[in-house]
Amino acid sequence: MVSQKLKILIYGSALWALAEGMLGPLFAVFTQRIGGDIFDITWAWATYLLIMGIAVIIVGKVSDVKGRRVKIMVFGYWLNALFTFGYLFVKSPIHLFIVQAGLGIATAMTAPTWACLYSLHGDQRQKGFEWGLVDGITYMLMAVGIIIGGIVVTYSGFNVLFITMGTIQTISAAYQMKMLRK
Repeated sequence: MVSQKLKILIYGSALWALAEGMLGPLFAVFTQRIGGDIFDITWAWATYLLIMGIAVIIVGKVSDVKGRRVKIMVFGYWLNALFTFGYLFVKSPIHLFIVQAGLGIATAMTAPTWACLYSLHGDQRQKGFEWGLVDGITYMLMAVGIIIGGIVVTYSGFNVLFITMGTIQTISAAYQMKMLRK
């Protein structure tokens, strides 16, 4: 039996994964449209990973103080939605680097806290199933997101895509706020 808190974590992250998947390989096309080249794409992605890598260690440590995990995670989801909307204002590779750095910080706030909370609220006898469930749902929804993203960009453009992604991520953040209930 999956606990209520585990369901919140699963459904909230599933919505986020759907939205995140919408950009997927289109990131390269978007970077080229704002005047970037292959080098800019690699630097933007490296910026995201480097910032996230440093910040995730710090967040992991800070989140170990009682009562902080859920607040940090929820704030990270809101921050992620905000920076996703930030793509609407990207006009050059430097703007893209800023958005990627913000997304790196947001992901660093959600990744270790979410995983810790997921482990804490799970059934100790079904860890393999529970992790398989969340990973499987995530990958499948990201695949669906990639297809939706391609359709949206083809027929409506990147601005509509970023608004759609940000809106779904806002809903995800609002849903994750249920974890703040005692």
